[in-house]
This record gives sequence, structure tokens and C-alpha cells, in this order.
Amino acid sequence: MFNPDLKKMLSNVNSRYSLVVGTAKRAREIRDDAIENEQQLDEKTVSMAIEEIYDGKYIIDEPEQIKRK
Repeated sequence: MFNPDLKKMLSNVNSRYSLVVGTAKRAREIRDDAIENEQQLDEKTVSMAIEEIYDGKYIIDEPEQIKRK
């Protein structure tokens, strides 16, 4: 199981909540793309989303009013 460094993942977002919501959103996108393309996924979509966020391939975009100053 992939166990990423939480501090590194939180360095680009404002809160854990933003990280969880962004991860769930990306996981749904991965699932929807797989269904649309009729692909069988060998890995769980949440794991794939976490890996993309950790590697910097997916950036969580937060509203301007909640970003750190």
C-alpha cells in the first residue's frame, strides 16, 4: 500500500479538508474516464489520485478566499 508523506502533500494546500476533497474529486474523474473508455482498473482510484497529487501531476485548486496569505 502506498503511504505518502502527509506533510509534503499538505504543503500545496490550505487544509486537510481541501486535500480530501481534491483527492475524492480526482478519484471520481479517474473512475469516470475508465468507464467512458471501457477500461479495467487494477488499482483503486483513490490510490491513483493520491499518487498523482503526491507526484505533482494533479494540482488542487482552491478558491482565492481560502488560500494562505
